[in-house]
Amino acid sequence: MKALIIIVQLLILLFSIIIHEIAHGYTALKKGDTTARDYGRLTLNPISHIDLFGTIILPIILILMRTGIIIGWAKPVPINPYYFRNPKRDLMWVGAAGPMSNIGIAIILALIFRIGILKGYSVTAEFVTYGIAINLLLAFFNLVPVPPLDGSRILQGFLSYEAQEKYLRLERFGFFIIFLLLWMGLFDYILIPIMKFFFHLLTGIPISI
Repeated sequence: MKALIIIVQLLILLFSIIIHEIAHGYTALKKGDTTARDYGRLTLNPISHIDLFGTIILPIILILMRTGIIIGWAKPVPINPYYFRNPKRDLMWVGAAGPMSNIGIAIILALIFRIGILKGYSVTAEFVTYGIAINLLLAFFNLVPVPPLDGSRILQGFLSYEAQEKYLRLERFGFFIIFLLLWMGLFDYILIPIMKFFFHLLTGIPISI
C-alpha cells in the first residue's frame, strides 16, 4: 500500500507540474508569444516536460529522506517577452498562470473529495487529499519571489525598469537562494502552515504532515 501511495503521489506531481507549465505557455500564447507552441510544449506528453533534477532526482531524494513531502518542477516552457503586447504586465500574467493552475486543480480535487466523503469513498478520498496538498504546495512554493520562481515574474511588474533589471540579476543565484531558504525552514515555518490552512479551508478537515 505504501508503494502504491508513493506511485500515486508521483503521478499527481507529474500531472500537476505539466499543467503548471502548459498554463504558462498557453497564457503567453494568448498574450502574443507563440514560442511555447512552436517548441511543442503545449502538450500533456510528459517527455516534453521532464527535467532530470526537478522531475526525477528531487522527488526520489524526498521519498528516500521520508520527508512526507514530494515536490518538484518540470522543464520551464520557453517564453519570449519581446512578443508581448505589454511585456511588463503580460509577464506578470504568465508568471501567475502556473500557480493559479495548481490552485485551480486543488479546488477541483477538494470538490471531488467532499463528494467522495459524502458517498463513502474513503480510499479515493485519501488519494485526492494528496493531490490537494501537492498542488497547494506547488502553488505557494512557486509564488516565492526569488528568480526564477513565478513569484519573481509577478513582483517584477511592480518595480521600476531600473529596479527590475537589478532584481532579475539574482536569477543566476536563484537556486542557491532557494536551497538556503529551504535549509532555513521555508517549508516547515511558512509554506506548510499556509498549505495546511488552505487545505483545511477547502476540505473542512485538518491535514497532518
